[in-house]
Amino acid sequence: MAIDTCVGCSYQHGGQCPIQGKNYGNTPDEVVPYANFQNAYKKHFLIPMEFLGSGREKPEPKGLETVRIGFLGPLEGSKDTPKGKQMYQGALLAIEQVNAKGGYKGTPFELMPHNDVGLWGAAANEVVAMDDEGVWAILGSINDIVTHVAIRVALKCEIPVINIGDPDPTLTETNIPWVIRVISDDRQSSYALSSRIYKKDGHKRVSLLRVNNRYGRVGTGEFKDASTRMGFPVAVELRFEDGDKDFTDQINKIKTNNSDAIVLWGDAKEMGLIVNQIRAKGLQHPIYACDRAVTPEFMRVAGKNANGIITTAQFNPRADNPSLKNFQKAYKERFKMEPDVFASHAYDGTNITIQAIQKAGLNRTLIRDLLTDNSTFQNYKGVTGEIIFDGTWNDVGQIFLVEIKNDDFQFAPVVLVEPKLSGSIK
Repeated sequence: MAIDTCVGCSYQHGGQCPIQGKNYGNTPDEVVPYANFQNAYKKHFLIPMEFLGSGREKPEPKGLETVRIGFLGPLEGSKDTPKGKQMYQGALLAIEQVNAKGGYKGTPFELMPHNDVGLWGAAANEVVAMDDEGVWAILGSINDIVTHVAIRVALKCEIPVINIGDPDPTLTETNIPWVIRVISDDRQSSYALSSRIYKKDGHKRVSLLRVNNRYGRVGTGEFKDASTRMGFPVAVELRFEDGDKDFTDQINKIKTNNSDAIVLWGDAKEMGLIVNQIRAKGLQHPIYACDRAVTPEFMRVAGKNANGIITTAQFNPRADNPSLKNFQKAYKERFKMEPDVFASHAYDGTNITIQAIQKAGLNRTLIRDLLTDNSTFQNYKGVTGEIIFDGTWNDVGQIFLVEIKNDDFQFAPVVLVEPKLSGSIK
């Protein structure tokens, strides 16, 4: 049998494509839309989008003083600034380490930081500015709206984008063939939470309390859908605003709707305050939360009331992983703080970008080709664990359930059906 390169996934194989027959985004069979009634005519997002444009023929420029990589993140003037600074520092550490080893053929890499203030027009302008600076790829960002705008402008400029912090499930569903994501999205968290809540813990009526912005709306969308498909539609969905301190109205509604569990979705501070006020009202409902509860800030605000809460995490910072431990040590020595989830994924994303540049050369299209080539970066083993890309180049690797016990986080892997893809880089 002839062994040809599969147009859909870039593997060389005979017979069935190895990504066929897998549900998109590691979706469990029981929550696939309409699966109880009929099969979809077309299963979207399983086969990668091709890029058939030009650009591969462009010669490598000569005489560059630095090889520039763009960075878009909330560095000032935003509630997400602490997350953005961690993300920037993780990327900067990777740049500094590779420069100590000679950079790109003796030319140092340079990180070009641009501030994300959460405004649509500003994000577009920053990407255009990075294009003018001659960056070879862009890292970032965290804010959903900013990232969606940025990847569309990057498409026009033909700049590869490596997302290292936005968990919006719809991001890679845009099918823009210049984007990859190296952090698990909220789809994965939603499936993990719904399985734990309904299948293991046996709850049937959940009250959902989320922040009233795109992060809350899109982040909880898959959880609500999964709940419905599993036979337990969310009993009530309540909202709060960023910066709110009093949640009396929402808690009183939960108190009267006969729910048997509560799911929180928002930032660490607000969720911590909500937990305290739920317990002060005498409600003993089991509480589940999104991954932003896995932070020192949440523990500081919620105090003892944090114990018993179950949430998710995109990686295990205590894993027995030598590269993770080396990274954590170097990061703490360099920046005098512990790296968080954004710093860790930024470090992995930057190293993937650097390796793609070193292998492809200074040509954006060829860099894009390598980043989206399953035989090159599939199953990439980074400090956050093994990165596994699906058909939209979204990371569907291992995530974790986290239970807070004795004022500490206890991590346990979530067992998900993963695509059986081959090829690795070490």
